[in-house]
Amino acid sequence: MSRLLLFVCFFSLTYGFVYALDYVESSQGLENPQLESGRTELEMVDINADGNIDILSIGDHGSPYINTQEHGVMVWFGNGQGVWNVYQNGSFGYGGIAIGDINNDGFMDIGYGMHHNYSGTDFGDSIIEAALGDGTGQNWTPWDDGISIGDPNPWGMFCTDFADINNDGFLDLGGNSFGGDDGVHIFINHGDGTWHQCFGFLGGMSRMDFLFGDVNGDGFADFAAGHQYGSIYLGDGNGNFNLVDGNLPWGGSNGRRGPSLCDIDNDGNQEFAFINANGGIEVWKWQGNNTWQDFSGNLPDSGPYESTQLYDMNIDGFMDVSAFGNSTVTVWLGNGTGNWTQATTFYTPSPGYRSAFRVGGDADHNGYPDIALVAKEANGINHLRFFKETSVSESLFVFPIYPRAGEKFYKGSVHFIHWTCGVPQGSIATIKLELSTSGPSGPWSLIVSGYFNNGRYQWQIPTTCVGSDNCYIRYTATTATDTAVAITPASFTILPIVAVSEHNNVSTEIPGLKIFPTPTRDRIWISIKTAKNEDTKIRIFDNTGKLVKDLFKIKGGGKLKIYWDRKDNNGKEVPLGIYFISLQSRRTKLQKKIILIK
Repeated sequence: MSRLLLFVCFFSLTYGFVYALDYVESSQGLENPQLESGRTELEMVDINADGNIDILSIGDHGSPYINTQEHGVMVWFGNGQGVWNVYQNGSFGYGGIAIGDINNDGFMDIGYGMHHNYSGTDFGDSIIEAALGDGTGQNWTPWDDGISIGDPNPWGMFCTDFADINNDGFLDLGGNSFGGDDGVHIFINHGDGTWHQCFGFLGGMSRMDFLFGDVNGDGFADFAAGHQYGSIYLGDGNGNFNLVDGNLPWGGSNGRRGPSLCDIDNDGNQEFAFINANGGIEVWKWQGNNTWQDFSGNLPDSGPYESTQLYDMNIDGFMDVSAFGNSTVTVWLGNGTGNWTQATTFYTPSPGYRSAFRVGGDADHNGYPDIALVAKEANGINHLRFFKETSVSESLFVFPIYPRAGEKFYKGSVHFIHWTCGVPQGSIATIKLELSTSGPSGPWSLIVSGYFNNGRYQWQIPTTCVGSDNCYIRYTATTATDTAVAITPASFTILPIVAVSEHNNVSTEIPGLKIFPTPTRDRIWISIKTAKNEDTKIRIFDNTGKLVKDLFKIKGGGKLKIYWDRKDNNGKEVPLGIYFISLQSRRTKLQKKIILIK
């Protein structure tokens, strides 16, 4: 019997599983401020380090102050029982948000993309930004020099996420565009308030969704995006990404909707879930060589759904699928083999179109993940709602969520440890995390002690720890009267440090410009390398020398790939013929010819 199965059986016999998941709405305080309409993004994180989950957003179309009192960064502080109290700061909004400690000072910070960059100050005047927190969840300081998408007429960015792309110990930032044209963009964090773009492209329509993960289990961050130009991009640890959609089924003209990533079969690789063009749920497993295996099993191939989330909702050691859309929330339990059992369905007021969907935070410390969503309801108005899982923890327990089995991490890199902890009512638990690189029996080295029971800890793996494929984390939950211990159910790997160049692959070599394919009937890939400390413009001219498109501007140098979707500055597709792509900085001018054919 595997160690993972032994762990699951032990947990089942000791604590019992809640297979009949049940949820009750717990939205007191979330009606303030009243929302308006349109998409948004939610995160559930303990932003003020009091041990209780909070909800963060930069709002929907009503932010800032458009028929509502929404504005800036909105934090609904939780009280540990599912009651909320809002605090807002800033004069901007309408978009997505990511949470993490980007300068490693112990306080949670934010990254965010928006359409309404209406602020008159540095805090909120760009369509994608990052800002430092002070531990209160109320005050934010801009920390985003070099974050710019290079579009001279930007429309907006939206959903964002953090990951340590180059494993250097600092969280990096990625995001997807709002609606269309502004593309996908990834920025490397230098750790001093400056950033450079390592990958990106303009053009194409967007579903707005974006998240990092590790699809092929190599220890390098990959990403999933709801975008016309593709969904899954594999990273190489140096800031380069390659599209690997392979045989994935078509998801619609704007890209695959509601993507999520998680390891369903506990092999260290993360599977990809999304909503297909018929409103059904698809789950696919990476096989290598640009090939995917259908892991959808008996999930519905059509339905009302608009978004997915992968998370272990019944804490049995296997990832489950949750989906929301058109007033309908459904959870299917997984068994790790691609078979699914519908556990529960509940409904929100009609029409209930999805504006945001997030699972994973445990607001009341019963040990079971909860659900937050924003739905468009009567009169086209959005409503933020929170649903608690209703079981009550009779005894203290702690359960590992991530890492769980087979992951690969590099020394010096940053990752999030996740757990859930059931605490009897009236008690408060603290968490101790320890690392073994010699198996489940230890010896153990301390990661953190006396930490808040909020389900997430940002862990920078020490550069001095022993590299090993036999690593485990021990979780110890402690109350005034009890102690509970759990260990990662199967081993993960810590690998040696990956060498990265100064400023994480910013080139000091001779600038370069490569175009492919040409001639072409489709969009154009442009591979660019610019000199360090050089601002560079990339523009398109026709064969008469007339400017057709101000395509991109790179600030401070870098290396990236971008698309040209064959549209001019007015958004119209250009005629067939000969064009020239120009790279120009203060000291450099390069030009390449391309041919557009029918």
